[in-house]
Amino acid sequence: MRKKEEAMYESAVNNISKRFNGVLNILMFCMALACVLPVILVFIVSVSSEQSIFQNGYSFFPTELSLEAYRFFFKLGDQIIRSYGITIFVTIVGTVFSLVITTMFAYVLSRSDYKYGKVFTFIMLFTMLFNGGLVPSYMVNTQVLNLGNSVWALILPMSLNAFYVIVLRTFFKSIPMEIIEAAKIDGSGEFSTFVKIVLPLSKPGIATIGLFTMIAYWNDWFLGMLYMMDQEKYPIQTLLWSMQNSLEFMKQSSVNALEYAEMAQNAPTDSGRMALTVLVVAPILLAYPFFQKYFVKGLTVGGVKG
Repeated sequence: MRKKEEAMYESAVNNISKRFNGVLNILMFCMALACVLPVILVFIVSVSSEQSIFQNGYSFFPTELSLEAYRFFFKLGDQIIRSYGITIFVTIVGTVFSLVITTMFAYVLSRSDYKYGKVFTFIMLFTMLFNGGLVPSYMVNTQVLNLGNSVWALILPMSLNAFYVIVLRTFFKSIPMEIIEAAKIDGSGEFSTFVKIVLPLSKPGIATIGLFTMIAYWNDWFLGMLYMMDQEKYPIQTLLWSMQNSLEFMKQSSVNALEYAEMAQNAPTDSGRMALTVLVVAPILLAYPFFQKYFVKGLTVGGVKG
């Protein structure tokens, strides 16, 4: 009798668990759909004609498809391609440079035998709460470091993030000290141990921070607006900001006033903005599949061990 009651209880619990999982799956599907639908709408509007948008508004089912927005922007000359090249260079170099600095700094702070660890940790945490502000940063970068109108002005100010250092420091602390001590016994130096032992064991955490850093560099538009005086050195995000706020770039891309007037009259507005958004977002979306495995693993391991 008792076994029968236990079986009925277990069956009821399983039924409730299945229903609860079903509800969770539906909620997760709705949340994923809410994230994906805006991206799909942006792409659909970008390939819709300006006339259909004017008549019917934004719609998932356009009445007339057109690639005129993309053709229009690629007619502007080499500016978009040049801005893409600058952004790709800044993203790759900045991400690598930032990871090198962040991983070395975090590893040093993760070592309990480093006597200045508390001092540098305090300095790092202090910068998260207080900073000099925009004007002093601008003066240091332009007058002291002389980075004005230089591509390095897009890289160096974002090369070190205190939050990422804390995340990697916590990740490095999860590596057993016995492994590091065994490497020392085998004659490995500090840098060799860091490169050959610590970094391979920390791939998920490094890939996660690398993805965040790469997205930050790719999406940054403010530094380009702040430090770049020459429009030819604009990254793609700053160029997008410039295009959306004025038609001044057309004047610089046009041969004469007549060409400018014709381009301004035929310039796509709604579909053009969406086309620019697609051009900017598409490359970074293509990078996610290569980092997804490490990204999920890094979050899982960090949540369990951190």
